[in-house]
Amino acid sequence: MGAPVLNFDFDQPLDRTGTHSLKWDGCLSRFGNHDVLPLWVADMDFPGPLQVTEALIARAKHPIYGYTIAHQGVYDSLINWTQDQFDLSLQRDQILLAPGVLASFRMALQTFTAPGDGVILQTPLYAPFQLAIHANGRVPVENSLVLENIDGHLHYRMNLPHLEQCAALGAKILVLCSPHNPVGRVWQQDELQAVLEIARRYQLLIFSDEIHADLIYPEFRHIPLAQLAREDDRLIMAVSPGKTFNQPGLGLAALIIMNDETRARMLSVMTDMTTHNPFSLTAWEAAYRHGTTWRNALMLYLRDSREQILHAIHQHWPLVRPISPQGTVLIWLDCRAYGLDDRALQALFVETYHLGLSPGIQFGHAGSGFMRLNLATPRQRLLAAIATGKPRQFQQASPHSQTLC
Repeated sequence: MGAPVLNFDFDQPLDRTGTHSLKWDGCLSRFGNHDVLPLWVADMDFPGPLQVTEALIARAKHPIYGYTIAHQGVYDSLINWTQDQFDLSLQRDQILLAPGVLASFRMALQTFTAPGDGVILQTPLYAPFQLAIHANGRVPVENSLVLENIDGHLHYRMNLPHLEQCAALGAKILVLCSPHNPVGRVWQQDELQAVLEIARRYQLLIFSDEIHADLIYPEFRHIPLAQLAREDDRLIMAVSPGKTFNQPGLGLAALIIMNDETRARMLSVMTDMTTHNPFSLTAWEAAYRHGTTWRNALMLYLRDSREQILHAIHQHWPLVRPISPQGTVLIWLDCRAYGLDDRALQALFVETYHLGLSPGIQFGHAGSGFMRLNLATPRQRLLAAIATGKPRQFQQASPHSQTLC
C-alpha cells in the first residue's frame, strides 16, 4: 500500500444536497424521513483525486462535447494500472469499453443465454443482477454463501459442492462478485481456482464483477480472475474506476475478455458502441494515471474507520453482529437477534438510530435479517450517529453548512 499519506482530508464533510445525489437528495423518498444519515448507496462522501477534477475542468473549457472516441491513452492507463496493482498483463484488444457493469451484464445475458436459461447467483448478492435476470426472462439460481462462526468471528465462504450441482443442472452463467458485495469477502486463490475448474467441467461462462477490486484493506490481496484463467476459459471480467475513485455517475466500465471467441460474441452486440462520454473518458484516464496515492490514503483512512466503527457497533448495538469487510466500503450487519421482520428492522434503524441503510432482504432471501452499512463517510459523523442514535451536525468553514438529507 505504500507509506501513509497525510495530505488528504477525508474527515472534512461536504454538502452533497442539491447535486441531485441519489444517496442524499433521494433519501426522503427512500426512507420517508428528513432526519437520517444516508448510508445506503455505495458511493463515497469524499472528493476524488484532485487530478481528476482538474482534468475535467480542462476538458470542459473546450465548448464542444461531441462524439468522442477512446484514444490509446485511455487503454494504456488501465493496462498500466492492472500491471502495477495486480501484476496482470493486458493487451488493448482484450479490453472492451462499455457503458457500465450492469449494462454489460445485460448484454452478456442476451448474448450467451436464451429465455429460461439458469444464471447462478451467490447470494446475498447485489440486487440489480437478479433484477436483470428476471427482466430478460432468465431464471436466477441461488448458490447461497455459507455463514460460519470462526473463533467468534462471522465469516462467509462459497458452497462449492452446491455450485457444482447448479452447473450440472444446466445453468449457463455464473455471476462472481469479487470482492463480494455486500458481505465484503476477498476470495482467495484456492476458492477462485475451484470456481474455474467447475466452470470448465460444465462449459459455464463466468461474469466476474470486479468493480470493487481496488478497495481492498491492507492485510488482504485481490486476485483478478483473469490472472488465473486460461485462454480457453469463458470469462468476462468487468472493471471500472467508478467505485475506486468515487465517480460511478460517469458510467464507464471495461470488459476484460481473454478468450477470442467469447470476445468476438460480445463485440457482435457492441458494434455501435464506438464513442463514449468525453468526461467519462477524461476522468477514467486521470484517475488511473494519477490516483494511486489518493487511493492508498483512502484505504488507510477506511481501515481505521472500519476498526473504530466495528468497536462502536459492539459497544452501542449489542444485538448486532457486524462482519468485518476484507474489501469494499461496506459492512454487513447480522441483525437477526432483534427478532424483527425486514420491514420492522429497517424502521428501527430509520426511526431509532436515524440511519438510512440498505435492507439485507433486497440482496436475496439469504439477506433476510441483515442490513448493509456504507462506511465511506467522514468518520466522526458516523461514530456520533452510532453512539447517540442521532447524526451529528457539522459546521463547515465554507458558507454551505452540512445538512443530513
